[in-house]
Amino acid sequence: SASIPAAVISMGVIRVIMKKDSILENNMVQTIGSAGESLAAGAIFTIPAIFIWASEKGSGISTPSFVSIALIALCGGILGVLFMVPLRTALIVEEHGTLPYPEGTACAEVLLAGEEGGSKSKVVFAGLGIAAVYKFIADGLKLFPSEVDFSMQGEYTTAVGMDVLPALAGVGYICGVKISSYLFAGGVLSYLVLIPAIAYFGGESASKVVDDAGKAIAFNQLSASQIWSNYTRYIGAGAVAAGGLISLIKTFPTMIRTFKHAIKGFGKKGDSQLRTEQDISMKLVLGGSLVIAVLIWLLPEIPVSFLGALIVVVFGFFFATVSSRMVGIVGSSNNPVSGMAIATLIVTTFILKATGNTGAAGMVSAISIGTVICIVAAIAGDTSQDLKTGYLLGATPKKQQMGEIIGVIVSGLAIGGVLYLLNAAWGYGGAEVPAPQATLMKMIVEGIMGGNLPWNLVFIGVFLAIALEILRVPVMPFAIGLYLPIYLNASIMIGGVVRMFMDRRKNVDEETKTKQTTDGTLYCAGMIAGEGLVGILLAIFAVFGINVSIGESVNF
Repeated sequence: SASIPAAVISMGVIRVIMKKDSILENNMVQTIGSAGESLAAGAIFTIPAIFIWASEKGSGISTPSFVSIALIALCGGILGVLFMVPLRTALIVEEHGTLPYPEGTACAEVLLAGEEGGSKSKVVFAGLGIAAVYKFIADGLKLFPSEVDFSMQGEYTTAVGMDVLPALAGVGYICGVKISSYLFAGGVLSYLVLIPAIAYFGGESASKVVDDAGKAIAFNQLSASQIWSNYTRYIGAGAVAAGGLISLIKTFPTMIRTFKHAIKGFGKKGDSQLRTEQDISMKLVLGGSLVIAVLIWLLPEIPVSFLGALIVVVFGFFFATVSSRMVGIVGSSNNPVSGMAIATLIVTTFILKATGNTGAAGMVSAISIGTVICIVAAIAGDTSQDLKTGYLLGATPKKQQMGEIIGVIVSGLAIGGVLYLLNAAWGYGGAEVPAPQATLMKMIVEGIMGGNLPWNLVFIGVFLAIALEILRVPVMPFAIGLYLPIYLNASIMIGGVVRMFMDRRKNVDEETKTKQTTDGTLYCAGMIAGEGLVGILLAIFAVFGINVSIGESVNF
């Protein structure tokens, strides 16, 4: 979640540079700033699938226009904010003592400790600077490789290694050792069990992978990366899809209760006109939602039919409700947005196929619907956290909701440029920008529409996920670890181990330990941001053909 770093940076700018000290102004800046992260997450989980299709010969799909991306993002973002408005009283106010909203509460504590704003913002910027310099030296100047790889091929085909990048270690530190270990365990199963097993049992028989001459390559001649991309990745995809659905089924009773509560409270308005109880009017919520639904249907830049627009409204409000409650319990960082997107895509694609919306147009429509709903769920969760912060600080909900819409508009206009930049620099689905979630969404839509998904591999992953659920092992982190390359999981695991040692120190009092852990989280958030910014800079260099590498002339 970007809320806490946004709050810290906001205080650093407003208090230190502008010499002002307004906690509600800090809260508003943080509210607007954090909206971009959720919108970007929803877009990057899905839209690159269309870019990948456009790069494939004979797909009949063209690259989405900047206007199309911006409109899809804006519609999803604004709907997410509007759908959250009628839920605020039920979730934020009436369940104040029940739903902790961890990031929202932590944000309020950071803002209340305003005198620490300058020092804490320095922690964020320190992490940002270190990671930015490292990323530029490793992946820009290429003085040393950012990936360490050891692979074997033949009797025991496997590969191990790690991406030596600060941001990944930062992710592990923030997630903690428990989640990191599940991710790593999934990677171990994929690379040290499944890949060797496929190579061994396949032996000299022909695989579906062909060489440059068009001849099928034997299983025991495939590299670990070839086996991963053509076989184990589908097992991981099945596990992730099943994990997402299992997480939704487990929370279904809670979803229904929250949904009923929201419907009962819809349109109710209290007698009080206190500033801290004012929301955007229900007329504007209903009218705005209707207008956006009509725009999704009628605008030619958004490839969604009337049926698709109806799916967006129904699924969107339902998953906004789910997301708002889920982040209240587990926080935005653990919000199962991808699981909701997977469930939406499966249902949507089957509906579109059944109604005759197939082929290239049907696949693009399915991804577009999934994108809007993914953004709705992500923004609804982010809005909930920010409104919780405002509730604790005495902010005006109506102004915060308007601030969220401003943040959505600004980031919605920016996201298309970033997606185009990354595609022009490297393309999606490769080593530089693997886009794992979008690739998974692409596989699901293609498999249902074309019937060419290797369902035997997918169902192996599905039943593996069910077995893990029976053993009470958290399915989603393990399944994601199975789906992602082990190089990412290994670095994340290191960050988790560092966090474990920090938390288990015995000669440090709890207050100091808590402060240092918080500083560590802020530092890691800075590292993730720094690496991302330099990644964008390197993408700009790649687009304009600027080569800053000096690694070829350096010998170690």
